[in-house]
Amino acid sequence: MSTSFAPALSAAQQAAGAQHYPQGALYVVATPIGNLADITLRALHVLQIADTIACEDTRHTQQLLRAYGIDSSGRSLLALHQHNEAERSGQVIEQLRAGRRVAYVSDAGTPGVSDPGARLCAAVQAEGLRVIPLPGASSVTAAISAAGMAPATTPGFVFAGFLPTKAAERTAAVQQLALEPRAVVLLEAPHRIQELAQALAVLDERGVTLAREITKQFEEITTHPARHVHAWLTEEPQRSKGEFVVVIHPASASAGDEGKELDVLKMLLAELPMKSAVRLAAQLTNGSRNRLYEMALSLKAGEADQEG
Repeated sequence: MSTSFAPALSAAQQAAGAQHYPQGALYVVATPIGNLADITLRALHVLQIADTIACEDTRHTQQLLRAYGIDSSGRSLLALHQHNEAERSGQVIEQLRAGRRVAYVSDAGTPGVSDPGARLCAAVQAEGLRVIPLPGASSVTAAISAAGMAPATTPGFVFAGFLPTKAAERTAAVQQLALEPRAVVLLEAPHRIQELAQALAVLDERGVTLAREITKQFEEITTHPARHVHAWLTEEPQRSKGEFVVVIHPASASAGDEGKELDVLKMLLAELPMKSAVRLAAQLTNGSRNRLYEMALSLKAGEADQEG
């Protein structure tokens, strides 16, 4: 245990120990996404009193427990991940029926948010047993809080997670996102971030915040127009390293017309060469020819991938 966390366990006992922790309940525990100090006192206490800790990766969770000085020898660790979640949920339910407290943690962040845990919670609730969430670190809300988005005519945001990895499917997904007036939050891996940036270029001037390595030493949060994101990433190699949260800012009042522009462009491309279709679409919609041209390139690329 790092000596810096020794007072945290004592504080957890003092602050959270007197609260009620029902037996026979599943505790869904958020864990840090990078910085070990981003753990709640209640999470520390529940991890100490849980009879069983179900976890995405037992090795990772053992390291986490050791870092906080939590002795895992008195409780069992149960591997529960995306490949065995349905099967292991039954084992968790058996333990809950026996009156045991079970905590579930994914490798980082909040279970069930682009992490295993949702099926487990659904199965437990379906049996009439209790699920108790312990909120904490989340890359999604962290990125939203730092994105600096102007008040939107359509408030709220959509969490889309990871887009499809195949180019054609990703292009189609981005085309749908172009019609969404609210902010959109995406997740992306470092080896695919440049492809995602290229696909988002069709959003033109719509703001895009890139947040990488959130809470870690090399954290970086920056905002650019969608059409400039790929160029920014390629200027320096380290900019593509680390896990990314991508926030597409809400559409401006005029950006609501982009969906109509896209529909018109698709119809024209079905009958005309690209340059003619772009020129006519710009005339019919009063849209930006450059943006429409980028849309056309993206559509053609998606068609080529499907044919390939």
